[in-house]
Amino acid sequence: MKILILGAGKMGSFFCDLLSFKHDVGIYDHDPKRLRFSYNCRRFEHVSMVADFDPDLVINAATVKYTVDAFRQALPYLRKDAILSDIASVKTGLPEFYASAGHPYVSTHPMFGPTFASLSNLANENAIIISEGDQQGIAFFEQLYSSLGLHIEHYTFEGHDKTIAYSLSIPFASSLVFGSAMKHQPAPGTTFKRHLAIAKGLMSEDDFLLSEILFNPNTTSQLDRISAALDDLRKIIARRDAVAMKAFLDKVRDNIK
Repeated sequence: MKILILGAGKMGSFFCDLLSFKHDVGIYDHDPKRLRFSYNCRRFEHVSMVADFDPDLVINAATVKYTVDAFRQALPYLRKDAILSDIASVKTGLPEFYASAGHPYVSTHPMFGPTFASLSNLANENAIIISEGDQQGIAFFEQLYSSLGLHIEHYTFEGHDKTIAYSLSIPFASSLVFGSAMKHQPAPGTTFKRHLAIAKGLMSEDDFLLSEILFNPNTTSQLDRISAALDDLRKIIARRDAVAMKAFLDKVRDNIK
């Protein structure tokens, strides 16, 4: 299969390395310098060059802010049956784009961002495949993700956004609150250092990506849950209520089993 990858960042390079020994892979980035270390693939310095390549599948690995723009740049040079795919962690605007593009499509979310996951060992990581899409494209990513040992879940676009609001917005918000309230300590404990490492990793992500994940319409209700739990804990601590604290801790232990 001929596969075009849009974007030579961490995830674009990962997919290029992963696929280039089994498929004919080409990669394009608006900044040609980012293609310098792409190996065993065709490198396109201008988007018009993909026309002669004539890909069967396009994997859009551009950052969330530019996902739709990257597709629109490439569309004039793609045949109508080329399958479009994205790996965006935020699907806002993509259903509408796919509906108007006139191409078969498949949308997935590999939930192993390069900040925290080891891209050489993904056996304990997860991926989401959107059920609304081209069956050939879905089958391709099911096989690909299964070969990596990933656990796969299938969601609609709407179900994906609700899940992401829970699985990303809660830890993101918690880390941001921790980081905004922290002070440097000369002798931090182990738990503090672990939280700090997570917060630093989160803050190395793109600001637009963090904003878009948190701007998910489903995030507010999740933040309300955090606020309510924090308020309950604050009241328990203020009262020094040992019985209520025991009940609170038991509930937390039950939640994280």
